[in-house]
Amino acid sequence: MFRMPIEPGFYDTDALGHVNNTRLPVWFENARNDVFRLFVPDLDVKKWPLVLARIEVDFVGELFFGEPVEIRTSIERIGTSSFVVYQEAWQQQRLGGKGRCTLVHFDWSSKKAVPLTDEQRGLLSEHLLAP
Repeated sequence: MFRMPIEPGFYDTDALGHVNNTRLPVWFENARNDVFRLFVPDLDVKKWPLVLARIEVDFVGELFFGEPVEIRTSIERIGTSSFVVYQEAWQQQRLGGKGRCTLVHFDWSSKKAVPLTDEQRGLLSEHLLAP
């Protein structure tokens, strides 16, 4: 599991006084950099082998300004050419949101999904959610 601390800024809040629901997908995307580094350690976009196929976010509880948020990122499932990333946002030992995204291993020259290599599968497996 990867963990990334977030310090919510005042600009992350909305008129209701909690973190705006548009921020969680952004925080989740940022926290996926650890997963991206398994494929492209220097994050060079010219070498990028992934495309985002699906994203879903569930808002479970409120998140607030003034307290750190921890984004936890794991791999939920590994398929032939795709995998599912599962993420949670925690603040003061409470779950504020959770989400999943499907990333596809992609060949830009053929514009097609390609199977994950054994090495990539091994790296992803190190971060699989416990059953």
